[in-house]
Amino acid sequence: MLRDAKLWWNSTRNDGFGVLIALGFLLLVAMILVWDTVRAEQQQRTQAERTDHVISLLHEIIEHTTSAETGQRGYFITTDRRYLVPYENAKQSYRSTLTELRTFTRDDDQAISQDLVRRIGELTESKFAELEDSVTLITRGEIDAARERILTGKGLTAMEQLRAAVAQLEEMERDQLLYTSERAAAAEARIVPGLVLMFMMILMVLALGMWQVRRLIDAEVRAAHTDELAEARDRADLLSRELNHRIKNLFAVVLAIVRMTGRGEPEAKPALDRVAKRISALLTSHELTQSGGSAVGANLGKLIETAVSPYLSDNNKAEIEGPELDLPDAHALPLGLVLHELATNAVKYGAWSQPGGVVRVQWSITDADEAHVTWEEHCGFTPPPQEEGDRLGFGTKLAESSARQLQGRIERHFAIHGLVLQLVFPLSTRGPEVSGEEG
Repeated sequence: MLRDAKLWWNSTRNDGFGVLIALGFLLLVAMILVWDTVRAEQQQRTQAERTDHVISLLHEIIEHTTSAETGQRGYFITTDRRYLVPYENAKQSYRSTLTELRTFTRDDDQAISQDLVRRIGELTESKFAELEDSVTLITRGEIDAARERILTGKGLTAMEQLRAAVAQLEEMERDQLLYTSERAAAAEARIVPGLVLMFMMILMVLALGMWQVRRLIDAEVRAAHTDELAEARDRADLLSRELNHRIKNLFAVVLAIVRMTGRGEPEAKPALDRVAKRISALLTSHELTQSGGSAVGANLGKLIETAVSPYLSDNNKAEIEGPELDLPDAHALPLGLVLHELATNAVKYGAWSQPGGVVRVQWSITDADEAHVTWEEHCGFTPPPQEEGDRLGFGTKLAESSARQLQGRIERHFAIHGLVLQLVFPLSTRGPEVSGEEG
């Protein structure tokens, strides 16, 4: 009997380590998704700053050449040297602007942009050389020669070519900014379903580990003495609690890594704060599914109370009503996420954004074994009229994604008093009952 107990313990411990390894891998994948999104947003901000600076320098070059040409024309017409003030100022400034443009774009790996910068410099130098020649002729009193030089159209051609080169380089910079913006948007669009999928898989792996523990317990029950059966159950419960504790520690480690990532990068802090809040909501949903060690998932009423309780006060009230309903494990996570988003949106934009707001959450079970959940906001003020397409942000996308996870459907509209959201999903996916007898 002692030998059998040792074999049981070693097998269970090995299964637990396998579950932890799988969980660690899934959390690593989640962190890669987060880092990819942060990096894409950083590249977008860097490109935006670069594009803005390059376009500003290009506009300065056009402004210098235009001012110089205006001064030259005024001097030609009046021979009054006071008209040469904008010409002289532009002549002193354009080279420093060209130098800054060349330095700023020196590391650009696109050959065509380097060619454009070089051509802009050559055209600008050519334009100022043409202006300098005509100003020199006017100063000498050779007005006719200056007129002939101006009428050749060489300066006009150089100016047109300069404007074309500047426009082409400006368009390239805007295209590059658009490309990085699209990449950042794509990365942000991937992270939400990716994280939801990762944590759903984490719960599935955890459920598999729990099932392995229960299976070993059942084998021990059939083979052991009554006293040894009680001891085996205690060991299994201890292992289950240890697994659950380690899962929560892994959640906490991921949350700490996300927060530490943003300490040295203030520009990334808003995105990381949003990710941290999603992970906290996932942790809360996980704790509810594991409370009490039941094979059934979280209680719907407790799940709703947990989501809204941080925001309740004398001014912000909630009315929660519905029958007792235990959810399958797979339902708790998507429901916890969408309830968290609805609550935070109510604080930002809806019924709880001003004193006196009330959120009513009601649910019922239909004859078709479906849960019908209604989230209804009653604002203490007159909200502005909303179109159906308004505020289709992360919360709406997450609600729709959760409805698909639940194999249900979702409807939302804005009534006079505020948002009304209805979620309907089947309750048929229930976990197997644990029995001490062979099935």
